Amino acid sequence: MIEKKDPAMTCCGREITHEEIKEVVETVKMFSNLSRNELILTICENLNWRTASGSNKFDACQKMLEKLEDDQFLKLPAKRIQVKSRQAKIVLTSKTDAEPAFSKIEGGFKDISVELLSIRKDIRLWNEYMFRYHYLGYSKPFGYVMRYFIKNGDKILGCLLFSGAAKSMTARDKWIGWSMNQRLQNLAWVVNNSRFLIFPWVHIKNLASNALGKVTRRIQNDWQKKWNFQPVLMETFVDPKLYHGTCYQASNWEYIGMTTGQGLIRKGKTYKTTPKKIYMKPLVKDFRRILCSDNLIGAEVI
Repeated sequence: MIEKKDPAMTCCGREITHEEIKEVVETVKMFSNLSRNELILTICENLNWRTASGSNKFDACQKMLEKLEDDQFLKLPAKRIQVKSRQAKIVLTSKTDAEPAFSKIEGGFKDISVELLSIRKDIRLWNEYMFRYHYLGYSKPFGYVMRYFIKNGDKILGCLLFSGAAKSMTARDKWIGWSMNQRLQNLAWVVNNSRFLIFPWVHIKNLASNALGKVTRRIQNDWQKKWNFQPVLMETFVDPKLYHGTCYQASNWEYIGMTTGQGLIRKGKTYKTTPKKIYMKPLVKDFRRILCSDNLIGAEVI
């Protein structure tokens, strides 16, 4: 008989007790007729295992169950084959055609706004602009996401995207000072400015830093309304071969070092990127205390 390992574990920043492992094993046996996904959701409910926004922490629970199966504590239902739908192809339209050079804004910077997008047609237009004019193109973001247009009245001048933070970065993680478990548990409270585009025909000095300032002042409230919690820190990466990061510096983002250029290590997969500058922007003064806590709910430490 194969000797089983001690089942007490830490998974994605959460400590799983012996008693919880016993309950999980019993649940799997009791509800063997459920699909794997239904079983994972049931166990999330039983363990009260939630994401920052209050939804079930599906991926973390799935990893825990797969680890227990590898160690022969339980047997999960077979995976059901799913046909993956292809990402909708972006078709370029006249709506995003290049415009004549634009260097004057009506009303000055007081009439520059950042507009949060929620209507599907606006999101499709944002996607099209990003696909057409950003040097990285467009790829569908996952998880917590916020898209913004930068506007002067009704005229669109650029686009911003905020999404989930990088899972692990040596320079950032040392700068914050959190442990591995704290990072795994609290990463959702850090957001990444993963795309920033000023249209190539827009030539307005200080527009980028002005837009960053405006979005910084509102992003916590926007995140609260949509995701039911408030982030406390922002991050972004700047490719030094293409940009200097001037707008981030002008908006008081702090340069803390470079990425290694090594992608996140996954079993059987490796990839490299060019090293990027890392800039950070706190949204609250005591962000380190919050992110280094072990009992973070919403933006409160309990």
